[in-house]
Amino acid sequence: MSESNVTRSRALARLIVFGALFCGSAVMLGAFGAHALKTVLSPSQLLTFETGVRYQMYHGLALLILPSLTSYLPDAWIKRAGICFVLGCLLFSGSLYALIGTGATWFGPITPLGGLLFIAGWIMIVLGVFMCNRIEK
Repeated sequence: MSESNVTRSRALARLIVFGALFCGSAVMLGAFGAHALKTVLSPSQLLTFETGVRYQMYHGLALLILPSLTSYLPDAWIKRAGICFVLGCLLFSGSLYALIGTGATWFGPITPLGGLLFIAGWIMIVLGVFMCNRIEK
């Protein structure tokens, strides 16, 4: 395997690892929220926590799917989308968990930045498809 193929394989493997970690931890956090936090958090706090878990799972799955798009997207666009999804999970879901866990309201303004990164990731996929002219006119 050539050096560029090895580098490419490693980059795609990283997406899979992040996706699996995000999905696996979303399942654990979801179970923790449903059982341990149900009696500790207010209904509003629990809903916020569940939102973080849900978006983490969605974008973990997206990271797992990205490597399968290599025949439709240039690697650079897959990498950009992956970076946006990883950072989006950390900022969006992470800030919601921190907000619930600490009560520190300054985490609140971080959440929309994560949401913007999620949106940017999806836009990267669309742009990547258009930029490599895979869509028939």
